[in-house]
Amino acid sequence: MEAGALILFVLLSTVAAGGLAFAVLQPRLARDKRVAQRRNVVSRNESDRKAHKVQRDRLQEQVKRRRSIQNSLKELEARQKERDKNLSKLPLKRRMEQAGWKISVGQFVAMSFGFGLFATLISVAFGLPLLVIFGIVVIAGLGLPRFLLSRSRKKRFQAFTQEFPTAIDLIVRGVKSGLPLNDTLKMIAGETSEPVRSEFRRVVESQQMGMSMADSVERLYRNIPTPEVNFFVIVIGIQAQAGGNLSEALGNLSRVLRERKKMRDKVQAVSMEAKASAGIIGALPVVVFGLVTLTNPAYISLLYTNVYGKILLGISAIWMLLGVLMMKKMINFDI
Repeated sequence: MEAGALILFVLLSTVAAGGLAFAVLQPRLARDKRVAQRRNVVSRNESDRKAHKVQRDRLQEQVKRRRSIQNSLKELEARQKERDKNLSKLPLKRRMEQAGWKISVGQFVAMSFGFGLFATLISVAFGLPLLVIFGIVVIAGLGLPRFLLSRSRKKRFQAFTQEFPTAIDLIVRGVKSGLPLNDTLKMIAGETSEPVRSEFRRVVESQQMGMSMADSVERLYRNIPTPEVNFFVIVIGIQAQAGGNLSEALGNLSRVLRERKKMRDKVQAVSMEAKASAGIIGALPVVVFGLVTLTNPAYISLLYTNVYGKILLGISAIWMLLGVLMMKKMINFDI
């Protein structure tokens, strides 16, 4: 009994001591728990405020960047309209520079006069009528030199467009490797083929004279007014004003230009049959007229000796010209 009473006493004493300790420590534990909870709430609120602030700053930065890009695009659009006005009526000297001709305007006029004089001598030697001689002289003296100039200008633009994506790839690789944009342009001006090399050399020289990057590439578009160069000018202009990843933007531009080239080649291959048919149809009347003139000139001489024959010949020439122009318009596609 005594041992059982002792055990019961110890047990009750332990319970009482535990209850007393709980009664004493419970407020402190509860207070510490509430403090920890408040600290967690404050810390979570502080983290939420910081995250909200970071998100707000990021949104503000995106809005500023978007506005900056919009302003840049508006400015570039205004400059584009101004460029188009200036490019719609180019002087003869500017067209010769775009074609890569190294002659002056006086030499071009002398060449036109020489063509006209040569056509006059040939026409007089064949005894052609005066009206026909006048038409031949106008075509040879005014039309032929300008046709050659336009053809040379177009071929130079095509050669530049063919080599331009490679030049952009060089810029992308140079920028990714850590080179400044100016050094990559100098590399293009020294390593690529013509006419890309000479045009980018002008860009580098304009920068050495103190012009900005945007103004320098603007001169490139004035010399080579093609959509591909216009895209390049827009990308450089936006990057210069709003910043951004230049290598990624130029890489996307290079990919777009190569896809445009593939589409252009595909369209040209598909339309070759139509172009051949148009060429045969347009040349057939002239070939038949020449063959009949050689084989039986008395049969067809009424067309250029009789008054009504001349009228019919003129009307036929006008209709043939309209037909050829219409067929050319139908088979030419802009990409």
